[in-house]
Amino acid sequence: MLLFCPNCSNLLTVTPIPGDDPQQADEAGNNRFECRTCPYAFALDQRYFERKSMKRKEVEDVLGGKGAWDNVDKTNVQCPNEKCRNDEAFFYMLQIRSADEPMTAFYKCTKCAKEWRE
Repeated sequence: MLLFCPNCSNLLTVTPIPGDDPQQADEAGNNRFECRTCPYAFALDQRYFERKSMKRKEVEDVLGGKGAWDNVDKTNVQCPNEKCRNDEAFFYMLQIRSADEPMTAFYKCTKCAKEWRE
């Protein structure tokens, strides 16, 4: 848990309250939030916790998502599915490796909708 100083916005650290200060003699031995750059200090006289729920970032589909197969071309290629063996498939090409490597072709059978790549 990180807390920041309300005066200068620097990070607050947890330190023990020293016993030699007469203004805080009754709180000696307890902990406090203390700023290292300004005189701000907040005494902790009870248990302190703060719970924040974080919102997860939505994951984007790298290869196009739902609309990846919209407006793609057809080609004559045999489906690798043993039961189908259709000779026509949708395809699109994508550069997923470095520039000196060939493009990767993604296929989707028009009959059984099996997807594969070469």
